Amino acid sequence: MRGGGAAAAGGLLLPRGALILLGICNAFSLDIKASSKVRAFVGEKVLLSCTFKSISPITESLTVDWTYRPLTGGHMETIFHYQSVAYPTTVGKFKDRISWVGNVAKGDASIAIQSPMMSDNGTFICSVKNPPDVYHNIPQTVLIVTERGLSFQLTSAVLLSILVFLPSIIVVILMLVRLGRKSGLLKEKKKSGCKKSSIEVSDESEHTDTCSGRLKAWCLNCVDTDEEEPY
Repeated sequence: MRGGGAAAAGGLLLPRGALILLGICNAFSLDIKASSKVRAFVGEKVLLSCTFKSISPITESLTVDWTYRPLTGGHMETIFHYQSVAYPTTVGKFKDRISWVGNVAKGDASIAIQSPMMSDNGTFICSVKNPPDVYHNIPQTVLIVTERGLSFQLTSAVLLSILVFLPSIIVVILMLVRLGRKSGLLKEKKKSGCKKSSIEVSDESEHTDTCSGRLKAWCLNCVDTDEEEPY
């Protein structure tokens, strides 16, 4: 009897163990992903991305919480809460600087920080609960805010001005170069005095001699013709 009871007890233990494992799997069926490190520049809006997957339907009971701990250490503080409506913190250094950019229907629980400062450097944790999925992994995002170099501080207006005026400047430079070349050629011609080559001079002299010879012959013929006519 004892053996049978032990066997029966052993038979009951297996289903209970399976149920426990199944419960653990269901408890961690909510998966959250976030960037491990995010770099930002002082004064420039930065996105803290957080996405999640839940096997349960999304309901109004879903909550999103963002917490923060400085790099220097200290306790965690909640800087953002969401449940159907966004509730950014109204106290502390993140007051009026946290905005909701997520969409829970698409599994997005991201937020943005306006005008980040170097003192914002620290660890951010995104937590999502979608009952009955309330247990999940805990991804951490380290934010590093630095000063942007002066060489990269180009506003959109400056970039637009460069794109508009650069082609015009190039055209003007090309025209000036072309005019400079033409003026140089004219100066060279003036310096040379338009001198003719020896061949051109000889050809013109021969042409002149030929013309003058023909003119003299024609004049002589005219004179001879007048002398031969009777009175």
